[in-house]
Amino acid sequence: MTFGEKLRLYRTEQNMTQAELAEKSGVGRNTINNYEHGKTYPKNRQVYSDLARVLKVDVCELKNEGEDFVFEAKAKYGTRGAAQAESLIRDAHALFAGGELSDADKEGVMLALQEAYWLCKKENSEKFGRKNKEQG
Repeated sequence: MTFGEKLRLYRTEQNMTQAELAEKSGVGRNTINNYEHGKTYPKNRQVYSDLARVLKVDVCELKNEGEDFVFEAKAKYGTRGAAQAESLIRDAHALFAGGELSDADKEGVMLALQEAYWLCKKENSEKFGRKNKEQG
Protein backbone atom coordinates (compact mmCIF):
# COMPACT_ATOMS: atom_id res chain seq x y z
CA MET A 1 0.00 0.00 0.00
CA THR A 2 1.40 3.40 -0.95
CA PHE A 3 1.73 6.38 1.35
CA GLY A 4 -1.19 8.08 -0.38
CA GLU A 5 -3.43 5.02 -0.05
CA LYS A 6 -2.55 4.73 3.64
CA LEU A 7 -3.20 8.42 4.19
CA ARG A 8 -6.64 8.21 2.57
CA LEU A 9 -7.50 5.04 4.51
CA TYR A 10 -6.57 6.48 7.91
CA ARG A 11 -8.22 9.81 7.10
CA THR A 12 -11.52 8.15 6.17
CA GLU A 13 -11.32 5.89 9.23
CA GLN A 14 -11.22 9.10 11.31
CA ASN A 15 -14.21 10.44 9.29
CA MET A 16 -12.17 13.45 8.21
CA THR A 17 -12.25 15.39 5.00
CA GLN A 18 -9.04 16.40 3.26
CA ALA A 19 -9.72 19.98 4.40
CA GLU A 20 -10.06 18.91 8.05
CA LEU A 21 -6.85 16.88 7.91
CA ALA A 22 -5.08 19.81 6.27
CA GLU A 23 -6.23 22.25 8.94
CA LYS A 24 -5.37 19.99 11.88
CA SER A 25 -1.95 18.98 10.51
CA GLY A 26 -0.89 22.34 9.10
CA VAL A 27 -0.52 20.91 5.59
CA GLY A 28 -2.32 22.48 2.63
CA ARG A 29 -5.48 20.80 1.31
CA ASN A 30 -4.06 20.58 -2.21
CA THR A 31 -0.95 18.97 -0.76
CA ILE A 32 -3.08 16.35 1.04
CA ASN A 33 -4.86 15.71 -2.26
CA ASN A 34 -1.53 15.31 -4.07
CA TYR A 35 -0.30 12.89 -1.40
CA GLU A 36 -3.44 10.78 -1.66
CA HIS A 37 -3.21 10.63 -5.45
CA GLY A 38 0.47 9.65 -5.36
CA LYS A 39 1.62 12.81 -7.11
CA THR A 40 4.11 13.71 -4.38
CA TYR A 41 5.48 12.71 -0.99
CA PRO A 42 6.20 14.89 2.05
CA LYS A 43 9.49 16.72 1.63
CA ASN A 44 9.99 17.02 5.38
CA ARG A 45 9.98 14.12 7.84
CA GLN A 46 8.07 16.23 10.36
CA VAL A 47 5.04 16.15 8.07
CA TYR A 48 4.78 12.39 8.60
CA SER A 49 4.77 12.93 12.37
CA ASP A 50 2.16 15.68 12.15
CA LEU A 51 -0.13 13.59 9.95
CA ALA A 52 0.31 10.50 12.14
CA ARG A 53 -0.53 12.51 15.28
CA VAL A 54 -3.75 13.87 13.76
CA LEU A 55 -4.73 10.46 12.36
CA LYS A 56 -3.89 8.71 15.67
CA VAL A 57 -1.53 6.18 14.07
CA ASP A 58 2.14 5.40 14.51
CA VAL A 59 4.32 7.31 12.06
CA CYS A 60 5.71 3.97 10.81
CA GLU A 61 2.22 3.07 9.63
CA LEU A 62 2.33 5.92 7.11
CA LYS A 63 5.84 5.52 5.79
CA ASN A 64 7.36 2.86 3.59
CA GLU A 65 10.83 2.21 2.21
CA GLY A 66 10.12 4.41 -0.78
CA GLU A 67 9.81 7.52 1.37
CA ASP A 68 13.08 6.76 3.14
CA PHE A 69 14.71 6.37 -0.28
CA VAL A 70 13.40 9.80 -1.34
CA PHE A 71 14.63 11.45 1.88
CA GLU A 72 18.06 9.88 1.47
CA ALA A 73 18.22 11.05 -2.15
CA LYS A 74 17.27 14.57 -1.07
CA ALA A 75 19.88 14.60 1.69
CA LYS A 76 22.63 13.47 -0.70
CA TYR A 77 21.63 15.20 -3.94
CA GLY A 78 19.09 17.90 -3.12
CA THR A 79 15.68 18.55 -4.59
CA ARG A 80 16.59 17.24 -8.04
CA GLY A 81 17.79 13.94 -6.57
CA ALA A 82 14.56 13.62 -4.57
CA ALA A 83 12.49 14.26 -7.71
CA GLN A 84 14.45 11.60 -9.58
CA ALA A 85 13.93 9.14 -6.73
CA GLU A 86 10.17 9.85 -6.70
CA SER A 87 10.08 9.32 -10.46
CA LEU A 88 11.89 6.00 -10.10
CA ILE A 89 9.38 4.84 -7.48
CA ARG A 90 6.39 5.88 -9.65
CA ASP A 91 7.88 4.09 -12.66
CA ALA A 92 8.53 0.96 -10.60
CA HIS A 93 4.95 1.00 -9.29
CA ALA A 94 3.69 1.23 -12.86
CA LEU A 95 5.97 -1.65 -13.84
CA PHE A 96 4.65 -3.83 -11.03
CA ALA A 97 0.96 -3.04 -11.53
CA GLY A 98 -0.81 -6.08 -12.84
CA GLY A 99 2.41 -8.06 -13.17
CA GLU A 100 3.01 -11.66 -12.29
CA LEU A 101 6.00 -11.16 -9.98
CA SER A 102 5.72 -12.37 -6.40
CA ASP A 103 5.99 -9.77 -3.64
CA ALA A 104 9.51 -10.99 -2.82
CA ASP A 105 10.56 -10.64 -6.47
CA LYS A 106 9.02 -7.16 -6.66
CA GLU A 107 10.97 -6.12 -3.56
CA GLY A 108 14.15 -7.54 -5.08
CA VAL A 109 13.62 -5.58 -8.30
CA MET A 110 12.94 -2.39 -6.35
CA LEU A 111 16.08 -2.81 -4.26
CA ALA A 112 18.12 -3.47 -7.42
CA LEU A 113 16.69 -0.31 -9.01
CA GLN A 114 17.57 1.71 -5.92
CA GLU A 115 21.10 0.28 -5.89
CA ALA A 116 21.52 1.14 -9.58
CA TYR A 117 20.25 4.66 -8.87
CA TRP A 118 22.82 5.23 -6.10
CA LEU A 119 25.62 3.80 -8.21
CA CYS A 120 24.77 6.06 -11.17
CA LYS A 121 24.47 9.11 -8.92
CA LYS A 122 27.87 8.35 -7.39
CA GLU A 123 29.50 7.80 -10.79
CA ASN A 124 27.96 11.01 -12.17
CA SER A 125 29.08 12.94 -9.11
CA GLU A 126 32.64 11.68 -9.52
CA LYS A 127 32.64 12.29 -13.26
CA PHE A 128 30.81 15.62 -13.42
CA GLY A 129 31.06 16.96 -9.86
CA ARG A 130 32.33 20.38 -8.83
CA LYS A 131 35.91 19.18 -8.39
CA ASN A 132 36.09 17.83 -11.96
CA LYS A 133 34.41 20.94 -13.40
CA GLU A 134 37.03 23.14 -11.74
CA GLN A 135 39.85 20.98 -13.15
CA GLY A 136 38.36 20.96 -16.68
